[in-house]
Amino acid sequence: MAKNPHTGSFFDDFLKAEGIYEACTAAALKKVLAWQIEQEMEKKHITKTAMASRMKTSRSQLDRLLDPEKTGVSLETMQRAAAVVGRELRVELI
Repeated sequence: MAKNPHTGSFFDDFLKAEGIYEACTAAALKKVLAWQIEQEMEKKHITKTAMASRMKTSRSQLDRLLDPEKTGVSLETMQRAAAVVGRELRVELI
């Protein structure tokens, strides 16, 4: 029986070997951020229309921000959303 070459390796190593690590990481981060913003909106009873208005953006832009599949959202937009729900956005290199 052939030994599995991935036994004992890390999932990140697999994603890097497949050339999809950065895309998967970006998608995962976006999903978490979108979920956190939605949770804060629910907690504070902020509708999407009110959220978009407070962010000084359109409802369609807010929908893109909250869509976990759309990773092309600017940090400025994320920062404004975080501020509206009373949170702080932190970005760091590790």
